[in-house]
Amino acid sequence: MKVYGIQLQSEWGNKDGSFRKVDSLLKEYKIEKNSLLILPEMFATGFCLDPNKTLLSEPQKTENYLSNLSRDKECWVIAGMTQPSEQKGKAYNCAVTFTPDGKKVLCTHKIHTIPILGEDKVHLKGSTVENIEVGSSIINTFICYDLRFPEVFRTAIRKNASTFVVIACWPASRIKHWLTLLQARAIENQSYVIGVNAVGKDPNLACGGRSLIVDPNGNIIADGGEDETIIEGEIDREIIESCRKKFPVLNDIRNDIL
Repeated sequence: MKVYGIQLQSEWGNKDGSFRKVDSLLKEYKIEKNSLLILPEMFATGFCLDPNKTLLSEPQKTENYLSNLSRDKECWVIAGMTQPSEQKGKAYNCAVTFTPDGKKVLCTHKIHTIPILGEDKVHLKGSTVENIEVGSSIINTFICYDLRFPEVFRTAIRKNASTFVVIACWPASRIKHWLTLLQARAIENQSYVIGVNAVGKDPNLACGGRSLIVDPNGNIIADGGEDETIIEGEIDREIIESCRKKFPVLNDIRNDIL
C-alpha cells in the first residue's frame, strides 16, 4: 500500500487557511487510489491550547474537510484534530481515520498529554489502544508525546498491529529524539512506522519536521527534511512477515513480567 505524509506549517488558529495550505500542497500531486494520506497532529490549527480557537465549529468543520478530502482523492486519510469532551473547556487531542468513500471509522485519543507544555490542563488523556485494518495492514495511530512510551506500542502489537502512524507537532529542539524513537519503535516491534510532523514556528513551538517512513528493520525509506513537503513510500506486508520470520523476537515477549 502506498502512503503519503503531508509535512506542513499550519496556519495558527486558522482552519480555513490550513485547509487551503493542504490543498495547495496536493494540487499538483498525484495520490494513488486506495492509498493512505496522513496529516500532522492538530493540523488545522497548529498546537494551539486555546479551546475557544480549536473547538470552534468542531468537530463538524474539520471532519467535513477530511471527509471531502478522502472522497476527492479516493484514499484513506488519518489526521489530527481536537474534539469536544464531556468536560467544559476541555478537549480531546485526536487522530481520526476516514475511508476512501469519506466515512469516519475511527477516532483515537492522545494517551499521554505533555505537562511541560501545559497540554494536560486543556486536553483529557485517552485510555484505549485501537487498531484498524487498512488494506493489508493493521494500523495503530499514536500522537506525538505517546512516542516516548513503548508500552502502548507493545499493547498494539498484542492486538496484531503491523504498522504505526505517529502524528506530531514535535519541537525542533528535540528532533534527534524524534528520529531515534521512530526507528526504535520500528525495530523493536518489527513494524513500519510513519511519523508525520509539522514544521515552522507558532506562538508556542518551533516544529522540526523530519517526517519519516521507517521499515521493520529500522531503515529510513523517506525523510521530509525541514521544509513543507510530501513524503511517500510503500508498506509491504511481505517485508513485515519476512522480518518477523527471520528473527522472531516478538515470539519471546514476556507477558508475565510486571
